[in-house]
Amino acid sequence: MSILVTGGAGFIGSALVRHLVQHTHYTIVNVDKLNYVAHRAALDSVRNHSQHVFYPLDIRNQHELLQIMRRHKPQAVFHLAAESHVDRSITGPEDFIQSNIVGTFRLLEAVRAYWAELPVKEQVAFRFIHVSTDEVYGDLGLEGQPPVKEHAAYLPSSPYSASKAASDHLVQAWYRTYEIPVILTHCTNNYGPYQYPEKLIPFMIDRALRRQPLTVYGPGHQVRDWIHVDDHVQALHLIWERGRIGQSYHVSAHQPISNIELIHNICALLDELAPMKASEAKAGQGYAQLIKHVADRPGHDQRYALDASKLRQELGWAPKIDLAAGLSDTVAWYYQFFKAGNSYRYRQ
Repeated sequence: MSILVTGGAGFIGSALVRHLVQHTHYTIVNVDKLNYVAHRAALDSVRNHSQHVFYPLDIRNQHELLQIMRRHKPQAVFHLAAESHVDRSITGPEDFIQSNIVGTFRLLEAVRAYWAELPVKEQVAFRFIHVSTDEVYGDLGLEGQPPVKEHAAYLPSSPYSASKAASDHLVQAWYRTYEIPVILTHCTNNYGPYQYPEKLIPFMIDRALRRQPLTVYGPGHQVRDWIHVDDHVQALHLIWERGRIGQSYHVSAHQPISNIELIHNICALLDELAPMKASEAKAGQGYAQLIKHVADRPGHDQRYALDASKLRQELGWAPKIDLAAGLSDTVAWYYQFFKAGNSYRYRQ
């Protein structure tokens, strides 16, 4: 028995691979094209594990994907392969169209051909878990609009969120037209080890430790809801095992915080962990003195928020990691990581 994970060398994908190897007896077939965000160290603990098989492959290679499926006969496919950084999607949207839309289409077509060949009993047991984002619903603003529920209207703002919305629609169409047994998930902002430092939390830690400006878009009042990646992948595991076909599930720890408050919290943690020298700090400000407000990016959404009550009520899921504790552990992890001389740097 096997499970196929696309994007399994990325941040969330590698966490899911590690989790599935540890908590199941399945062979985990990991497919990733190894682009700039892939971090080989994230797979060190499973690299030579008998349950882990890795293929360096772009999911747009439909023929090879189908051959891999025929070879390993997965009972489930977790689709996480995606370009995901909003800033990059603004300056170079085509990569997002190719990976998130064309890639999802090619994967779905490979899955459709594979699924059609399965005996009826195996068709019934098969699941396609499509992992998406809260950003497809667009900006909720800062006026107190309640978190959105599943199947709310889509209103994406960036090329990234538009490409993810398109991939969601493809998955829903393949379910409706071809009856592929799919389940969709939408999650809030993830954090934790091995995240590429173009994302907010590792970006700020990396820049602070190098005494570079902590650039904040506008006043930094944008609100995001954060969840530790380990809580997210546990939810994905549960959704695969017990989620209903054709349904969408929101994954959220319901822990919102503004960007500027989060950055100040990171600075305070670094002040305790690796305090600046007296010659560097200005009037005892510590790392917060590095905060620099810059012009806002185009189309910047002010707030995202998901209502995860369906997941909690139907499947009994609840997050285990509090944001304060999880952020403290994450800052400590990156401090040790960068202190050891690792060069997992943000590239413009």
